[in-house]
Amino acid sequence: MPIDEYLLSGSILCGEDFDVVEGYICIRDGMIAEICEEPGRVDALAHGIILPAFVNAHTHLGDSVLKDPEITDIASLVRPPDGLKHRVLRATSTHDLVHAMRASICDMTATGTCAFADFREGGLLGVLALMRAIEAASTSGCAGAVDAVILGRPGEGKGNGEDGYDGVDEIDSILELAGGIGISSTNDYESGVAAAIAGRTRRQGGVFAIHAGEPDSTDIRDALELNPNLLIHLTHASREDLRGVAEENIPVVVCIRSNLVTRIGIPPVKEMLAAGLLVAAGTDNVMFNSVDIFSEMRFLSSLCQIDEGQVLRICTRAGALALGLDCGVIESGMDARVTVLNKDSYNLTGAKNILRSVVRRARAADIVFCSGDTGVGTGARMR
Repeated sequence: MPIDEYLLSGSILCGEDFDVVEGYICIRDGMIAEICEEPGRVDALAHGIILPAFVNAHTHLGDSVLKDPEITDIASLVRPPDGLKHRVLRATSTHDLVHAMRASICDMTATGTCAFADFREGGLLGVLALMRAIEAASTSGCAGAVDAVILGRPGEGKGNGEDGYDGVDEIDSILELAGGIGISSTNDYESGVAAAIAGRTRRQGGVFAIHAGEPDSTDIRDALELNPNLLIHLTHASREDLRGVAEENIPVVVCIRSNLVTRIGIPPVKEMLAAGLLVAAGTDNVMFNSVDIFSEMRFLSSLCQIDEGQVLRICTRAGALALGLDCGVIESGMDARVTVLNKDSYNLTGAKNILRSVVRRARAADIVFCSGDTGVGTGARMR
């Protein structure tokens, strides 16, 4: 069998509902060509529990240069332009920044993540540094196939100039390379600046994403008025806020471990789902958390009172839909971004409920295969 076609066999978590099917999938030219319900081992490249690879829908990989700082209030840590992270980033060389981000990208792919969206601070130079890190990861042998959705952030412009913002040229330059623009809270900008950035981004055809409702709810309505394509956090959203987000059909990315470690609170994930929102997951700042989505699943499962299928969807298909990617689900015709776990590992052996065990107890050490391990479709793809 040629290397561009191979089989994976075992317990397959199929479709949007993650129904467990005993059989095998045929992967051809990087796509899922066939799903066969045929129990028993076949001549497969890997055997075990087959699930969609994870999508990490919100990261700040630049924070890889500042791991495990003392936790104080969130504003002193991350608020631009003088929060701790921004001071450290300004003092970090490009070489060290690229090296740190490359390590986090490799860590994501080693823990079953096939795609991520990064809010990349530092303007055009920040975007270029992330592109270098992605290239370094894909050529160093530590990372398999990974999709990178880069959401750049223009420098600290003021409320003047064209469109009411003097950084429009940098937005245009960023959007020549990145998929869109991702900014912090409207509370961090002078009046009119966030609206100018959003307007320019939309006119240039980019994705516009924004943080809202993280330390409190004061910026949620202002964020909604900007008609974003993606909202991050909504930790303090009310039911009225959630209805407004649902009416606009805006995806939301929750970062539950980050919110907990920064003492922000637990996002109302159950209420978000009940309101009909598309909810994805992100690991947020690398200074607080690893980029491991297995850990994110365990926290979602234990703290948010939602079932395991909802948890896995938040960490796979919902993230893919939020970012416009053709992965996150095992169906014929989809990108073959999958992970295979060893069902006979010390951790998983004897599991009776496959889906529940994947969500509650699986970990990176259980992985025996990740998409990209064969050399098919390897290398970073930037959108």
